[in-house]
Amino acid sequence: MELYILLGFMILGAIIAIEIKDLLSSVVAVGAVGLGLSIMFLILKAPDVAITQLVVEILALIILVRATLKKDLPFSASGRWFFNTIITICFVALFLIVGMKCFKDLPGFGYPIMRISSVYLKDGLSQTGAANTVASVILDYRAYDTLGEATVLFTAVIGVLAIVRRIGRKKQGKTIGEDDE
Repeated sequence: MELYILLGFMILGAIIAIEIKDLLSSVVAVGAVGLGLSIMFLILKAPDVAITQLVVEILALIILVRATLKKDLPFSASGRWFFNTIITICFVALFLIVGMKCFKDLPGFGYPIMRISSVYLKDGLSQTGAANTVASVILDYRAYDTLGEATVLFTAVIGVLAIVRRIGRKKQGKTIGEDDE
């Protein structure tokens, strides 16, 4: 049931992102869709994918908000601060409710919920030779998955750095002399 509610939330957010005229509100709606996807990964018992999705979503939002604020700033001229505040409070409340539901469903510390987890715990030391079970899972059992996640995170960080850097940008109407290079 939770998946259908999240799917409806994500579809609604995508439709709002497409149909709304305000660019910044559209970026926030896209962020809500990505957050819904991250929560869906948590419900589906894939926390590593959820964390990667959340980090990439936050970095992508930084890029989009930075690009949007230069083009469109609706809060300064529109006077919709009350409506925006109510929407923000509702979104935070919904996020906290879904987060509490997800955390409540997590198993107790040290209790594996999947069969493969018990195999990792039982045979990790003998099969990998690593005393640290977390390191053996990340680097031996799931090495390609870890490489993929690291690649996604690295690409997102490079994208953010390319957008927010200041060196190499010139101001409109300013010519670059030899001393500035």
